[in-house]
Amino acid sequence: MSELLSPSLEEIDHVRGEAGAPLELVMFGDFQCPFCLGAQKSLRRARERLGEELLFGFRHLPIPEKHPLAMEAAEASEAAAAQGRFWEYHDALFAAQPKLSRETMLELGRELGLDADRIATEIDAGVHRDRIARDLASAAASGATGTPTFFVNGERFYGAYDASSLVEALQAGGS
Repeated sequence: MSELLSPSLEEIDHVRGEAGAPLELVMFGDFQCPFCLGAQKSLRRARERLGEELLFGFRHLPIPEKHPLAMEAAEASEAAAAQGRFWEYHDALFAAQPKLSRETMLELGRELGLDADRIATEIDAGVHRDRIARDLASAAASGATGTPTFFVNGERFYGAYDASSLVEALQAGGS
């Protein structure tokens, strides 16, 4: 049984790479998930190997029952996105995962030159919850229930998520 990414990548999505790239990898992730953290090195290697051929997308799938700071981290990343720095903040959140706290989230913003007070205000006001709910609805529609979940060229990927396996699946055209 093959599940498809629903909806396909759209303008609202966070992507690395150029639209129209021949290969597409999408990850549903949770900033507090240790397996998502573990996948970061593999994703970096896959992006390096495939270069301009790859469009990589990230969608939120916080699992607060397991990771109590996941939703707040997702909201903080969207607040960083509103200031034009999603990917830098995304990378910093994963790097800081072992010591993740609200203060860490705000400090990361300051280190990146963001307005940390604005991040805190937007989290407290729930400004970005609809954006995260959109990704959660996409996860549900796509059959993604845990993190990380990958979609290779629009199809659910069930293999190991080391760089070689991801690159091989992408180049083979699917899961």
